[in-house]
Amino acid sequence: MIYWLLFYEFFKIGLFAIGGGLVTVPFLFDLTARYDWFTTQELADMIAVFESTPGPLGGNMATYVGYSTAGIGGALAATIGLVAPSVIIIVMIAKLLRRFGSSSCLQDLLGGVRPAVLALILFAGIAIAKLAWVSWENALIGLAFLAAIHWVKGHPIVYICLGAIVGLVLRL
Repeated sequence: MIYWLLFYEFFKIGLFAIGGGLVTVPFLFDLTARYDWFTTQELADMIAVFESTPGPLGGNMATYVGYSTAGIGGALAATIGLVAPSVIIIVMIAKLLRRFGSSSCLQDLLGGVRPAVLALILFAGIAIAKLAWVSWENALIGLAFLAAIHWVKGHPIVYICLGAIVGLVLRL
């Protein structure tokens, strides 16, 4: 039963996570409220780790949650559940775009989805910021990284490594 539940919950997330991995975050917050699979603090830790490791955020999180909840079978159920809607939708969209790509109705539909996706990503960013804000020191470090990312335009790996070094040096 747990395998079906993991598949079902992550299938729903995969079905509506249009816009990338961060869009899954609001759905994952919802899972913390309904199941004891992980806490919001564990979610914050997962986001930090999985944003700094290779692979898609949503896929990594589904695999981890599935594995920690029900072992390898749970990892497979959650990951397949998350990925299956994307595969189905991509095949359908490819066929539709070939046939109706220049349709104003389709363009309007996609134009309406973009702001909704932006709102979900912003929600995820704000929710992650609230979880990461454990002290004024963390907030100031986060703002310093935000300024550096904006003005220096370094590679993301540099910021991840610098963040790890700052965490070790300051014992965050």
